[in-house]
Amino acid sequence: MRRRRFVQALAAVPAAPVLAAQTAAVPQNPAAPPAQGGRGGRGAGGGRGAQEVAPVELTTSDTVAAPVARFFTPPQFAALRRLSGLLTPPLKGNPGALECGAPEFLDFLLGVSPADRQQLYRNGLDALNALAKKQFGKPFAEVDDAQAHTILQPLLVAVPWTYDPPRDPLKHFLFAARQDVETATRNSPEWSAAAAGTGRRGGAALVWNAIDPVYRG
Repeated sequence: MRRRRFVQALAAVPAAPVLAAQTAAVPQNPAAPPAQGGRGGRGAGGGRGAQEVAPVELTTSDTVAAPVARFFTPPQFAALRRLSGLLTPPLKGNPGALECGAPEFLDFLLGVSPADRQQLYRNGLDALNALAKKQFGKPFAEVDDAQAHTILQPLLVAVPWTYDPPRDPLKHFLFAARQDVETATRNSPEWSAAAAGTGRRGGAALVWNAIDPVYRG
């Protein structure tokens, strides 16, 4: 009997005061739960009470600044740029070695290459500069196209087998540089962007036809 009277009395109490009391008990700005991260469900810091760390924006280095040559000496790198421009110039709508940054890439590549490959390039570039100064009184980077042709033409030899380069060190260097410059050019982002813009697929024609001898067996 007493229990029935208590329930009836409770039902008669207005609901508003009760809801108001419950609302006041809840904080207006509840703290955000700690960020879950790391192993074992711990916070971002890996310990207790770690706060959420703001994400760090990443930027590709090439979009901030151009690569800087570091392996070759300035005269060697200048000769490499001149040689690269001669070996792989812009042709039939394709960007050339200079537009694709091939010399800069080769400077990086040679910096992490085996010692014999490094020496092949250093000696070869030094030899080109020495020939240019002997014949024309200036480094290879400053010779014009006709003078460069005079220097390079006697050094270009036909090789019937890719894995059998010339034995002469300077001829060997030019053989290797031709392959490396063209490969670096065709695998660059600039080359891909140019191909995508024109809808072309595959590679372009040979770029050394003007001074490349024809192998006749």
